[in-house]
Amino acid sequence: MPVTIPSALPARRILEGENVFVMTPGRAEHQDIRPLHIAIVNLMPTKLATETQLLRLLGNTPLQLEISLVRMASHDPRNTAQAHLDAFYQTFDEAAEHKFDGLIITGAPIETLEFEQVDYWPELQQIMDWSRDHVFSTMHVCWGAQAGLYHRYGIRKYPLAQKIFGVFPHRVLDPRNRVLSGFDEVFPAPHSRHTETRAADIEATEGLDLLAVSPEAGVYLAASSDGRELYVTGHPEYERDTLKLEYDRDVARGLDIEVPRHYYPADDPTQPPMVTWRSHAFLLYANWLNYCVYQRTPFDLGAIGAMASVTPDED
Repeated sequence: MPVTIPSALPARRILEGENVFVMTPGRAEHQDIRPLHIAIVNLMPTKLATETQLLRLLGNTPLQLEISLVRMASHDPRNTAQAHLDAFYQTFDEAAEHKFDGLIITGAPIETLEFEQVDYWPELQQIMDWSRDHVFSTMHVCWGAQAGLYHRYGIRKYPLAQKIFGVFPHRVLDPRNRVLSGFDEVFPAPHSRHTETRAADIEATEGLDLLAVSPEAGVYLAASSDGRELYVTGHPEYERDTLKLEYDRDVARGLDIEVPRHYYPADDPTQPPMVTWRSHAFLLYANWLNYCVYQRTPFDLGAIGAMASVTPDED
């Protein structure tokens, strides 16, 4: 949350130079507060686990959030009880009647398929088109990031000779971007994927900014220049044992799977894994909620889609 200080205080210029969010009393007086409405399009087969992971990160903020869970009507989930879906999820047709401050589109374990081969691809395209006028800011995660970049900008994904699997160090490219406020210059984050989005394709695309990359894992963060789209190619929401469970499952199936890198102490899978990415995961979601959503979304949700974007630092 911002610090309110006098406009003429010398510390203001120093803090702003460090990308610390400060607010003048004049702007603070005009801050309107209400719950933020966040929709989650959950494409993961393990819906209950994904719900917990995302809500844990979203809940680490003083902002009050109202969450709507959305499922695809064009796909029949096989790993989640119908009673759970009926009790807690809306279809897109039901959610489409409303507007939201924020939207999260999750990953899905279908990245080796071409987008057009995914049974719910037309419905997901419809959601992404709908979000332009019904959502203020959207976070796309893992396969959801690849899907968003492909649908909105024509940026393709490329198959990898070897799966990117583990927790990798990433370098901040644009420390002035609000999404990266408070980040260390190098920070860890988990990946688990068979395909990649290439940095050169993002850098060559007008309206997109490359924010963080890894020498080993490649692109991690990108965003639209207006801050209304955030693309996260990794899995900051992963829990301590998520990669372990995936590794153990594949070993039990007899698959040729490498030990996830930089995850176990000394890369020894007989040792319990260590969590090194949690603080930056919380920070990423808090920054997105604060700077891309709360500080910019209109107080009247009905105005989304009918107004020009305001800059996050407008006083």
